[in-house]
Amino acid sequence: MTVPSVQSRRADERPVGGRRIEDYAMIGDGHTAALVATDGAIEWLCMPRFDSGACFASMLGSEENGHWTIAPQEQVLGVERRYRPGTLVLETEMITAAGSVRIIDVMPHRHDHPTVIRIVEGVTGTVPMHMVLGPRHEVASRVRPGRLP
Repeated sequence: MTVPSVQSRRADERPVGGRRIEDYAMIGDGHTAALVATDGAIEWLCMPRFDSGACFASMLGSEENGHWTIAPQEQVLGVERRYRPGTLVLETEMITAAGSVRIIDVMPHRHDHPTVIRIVEGVTGTVPMHMVLGPRHEVASRVRPGRLP
């Protein structure tokens, strides 16, 4: 499905707050859930459970409220999103003038610690990417950042 509400913008022009609820998709593991915006930003996530403090909450205000953004560096011309059938595995495809990229977001079912997996796949062309991992300051010590290869 094509997401008509996305605006053409670069990653450094990320809007904060003021989105419509339909601009978000949910991923979750049965204990908590994250809301992923159309521009590749996780703007809401409480860890380790739904009733825990939010480590990402920029959908409620400013970037200081925390977000995890993975997006093309250049202007995004279009976005398509879908869930893999029968799952909460979210695929967001972003189209730029240089090509397209797919971001796959999932929180696998767990027994111990919460995990957010974000995979970036090149689809066409060469698309330079941008990432910001900025948890809320008061909970930043509780979030274990992943390693990039």
